[in-house]
Amino acid sequence: MTSGVTNPRSVAIAAPHPAALDSAKAAVDAGGNAIDAALAAAAALTVVYPHQCSLGGDLIALVRRSDGQVTAVLSAGAAPAAVDVERLSKLDRMPGQGPDTVTVPGVVAGWEAVASLGATLALAPAFERAAALAESGYTVSPGLNRAIQGRRDVLLADKGMVEVFGDGAGGLKGEGDHVVQPALARTLTELAGNPGAMYRGRIAESIAGTLTSLGGAMSADDFAAHRVEITDPVRAEIGGASWWVAPPPTQGVVLLGILPDALDSADTCNPELVAAVNDALRARTANLGDPRGGDINVDAMLDPRGRAAEGSLPRPGRALGDTVAIVAADTDGTVVTLIQSVYQWFGSGILDPGTGVVLHNRGSAFSTDPSHPAHIGPGLRPPHTLLPVIAQKDDLVIGLGCQGGSAQAWILSQVARELIDPSSDPAEALGRGRWVIGARDLGFDEATLIAEPGTEAAADAAAALGLGTARRDAQFDEAGHVQVARIRLSDSTLDAASDPRADGRATVLSPRQ
Repeated sequence: MTSGVTNPRSVAIAAPHPAALDSAKAAVDAGGNAIDAALAAAAALTVVYPHQCSLGGDLIALVRRSDGQVTAVLSAGAAPAAVDVERLSKLDRMPGQGPDTVTVPGVVAGWEAVASLGATLALAPAFERAAALAESGYTVSPGLNRAIQGRRDVLLADKGMVEVFGDGAGGLKGEGDHVVQPALARTLTELAGNPGAMYRGRIAESIAGTLTSLGGAMSADDFAAHRVEITDPVRAEIGGASWWVAPPPTQGVVLLGILPDALDSADTCNPELVAAVNDALRARTANLGDPRGGDINVDAMLDPRGRAAEGSLPRPGRALGDTVAIVAADTDGTVVTLIQSVYQWFGSGILDPGTGVVLHNRGSAFSTDPSHPAHIGPGLRPPHTLLPVIAQKDDLVIGLGCQGGSAQAWILSQVARELIDPSSDPAEALGRGRWVIGARDLGFDEATLIAEPGTEAAADAAAALGLGTARRDAQFDEAGHVQVARIRLSDSTLDAASDPRADGRATVLSPRQ
């Protein structure tokens, strides 16, 4: 944790890799604010954390401006216009990887939308720094190495992945090895001159061409049709604080549904919270989808209790996921929480050789059941796990986000009570043991609670509900990589913390004098 009263242009920021903080510092040194710092970090992460985010992924963000207004940015891409719904409806569920799982990538358009909400710098320098990083290269971090080993067969099956991550001897790079991405560097340089080039021209045509060659339905026209949704977030007053989350197709309302039980007790293993999470998992599975495709039962997710019998609709989509969260707070009260993702490790398992872009597999979260709220269809967005949060209690404002796939709501609920307390140490809060509930997303056939050390009581509560349990002897990635930044408005005190489960760090940046 870093804290203290800072000068009027200081920015607290947390991100899951040091290179992101280096880029954020360059932005602050140039006179940038929290928005500029977050965007600079986001661009760097698409280079050094390609297993969790890329130019070929999606973005969901919340921005609180200095006047207190909070805005949601949803740059979640849609299924292609020519998607073969009839063919996919015959499958039990969506494929896990491959061209059918790629929707239009929303990250770059999302950055432009976030910048429009109050950035003081142009986006070009962030792209240029990321391009230089891709050109000069970086070393494989422990987190990236875990993903490379965990997706070994998927990476070795794709020509583009082998070009970047292969070791030249039929294997893959490992921790400490050097990675360079010249094709990605060229793409980032092109985007520095024109971010719209992601959706029209060479970049869109190259990616669509690669997907078509693999049997996909994506076209350059689908890229050109992408539009960002800039909208009001969902707000709720819970536990004496205001909470803002993004609306569906993201799962923000799921967090609001379990927060009352999470904030009611200092014990994050309390049986009431475990039961609420179990009900919320079922309610989300049954009800989350794209409002563009039909009515969404938001009320069921905002009040999931007693709904454990739901969620058994046929052929739900996958609920796996990996993301990066970047949070930043400025001394003028601006707070940004930005999450970008390729979904599972290395997304679809496809890297377009012409652009160097890793493509996400967000489409694997669609349901192949035409009656499900998350059904796949032309122009529809899949249900999203990404869950940025902004909260305010009295004069303390926090930005909060995490990696953790479908478990993000459960993960954030376990740190929320402590982080909204201005006397707490956020680093201590993020270092405590956590538990998560899931099924296929955690490698189990049925709903199972996995407990880190210190959360054995949650496993006992889950067993009493008839859930499966598993106990780990150390912290693990699936329990989330939480990032937090806070500001006390009365005296502009900033602090931030980065989850010890990740490769990142947190700091308070002041411009170079």
